[in-house]
Amino acid sequence: MADLTKVRVWADALIRLHLNDTWSFAFDNAKTRAGLTNYTKRTITVSRYLASKWDDDDIHQTLLHEVAHAMVGPKAGHGPEWRRVARDIGYIGGRTHRGEIASETAKWIGVCPRWHEHFRFRKPTRIASCMHCAPGSRGFNPRYVIRWRARR
Repeated sequence: MADLTKVRVWADALIRLHLNDTWSFAFDNAKTRAGLTNYTKRTITVSRYLASKWDDDDIHQTLLHEVAHAMVGPKAGHGPEWRRVARDIGYIGGRTHRGEIASETAKWIGVCPRWHEHFRFRKPTRIASCMHCAPGSRGFNPRYVIRWRARR
């Protein structure tokens, strides 16, 4: 688990090293994504929930990923320019966020007929089916309907 005080120190140091003082760092309340580069506000944010769950190396890679975005601008995406800059500043590649979410904060918990758990942060408004039970099917499968309940 990363110490959030250390994460802030690392982020501020990376911003000073690779960007300028018009950029800043903050934690956000995201529960399904690790980091974000906001070009309008010139802010790099990291999920406080995921940062508190992950180890130092994962968070450091997330910070490098976002700093690289800030360095190349919004039009670069994850293209060749971004990849070159990210590699040059120490990003080792790959996706830093592999689907782990802050599920313990989800307000809605769903279970399919085969007992796979699903989490939602907003009340589900549509009937959904479990994609684990019907891999490869790209749509609704009525045999695997998820039953939702509010977390107490």
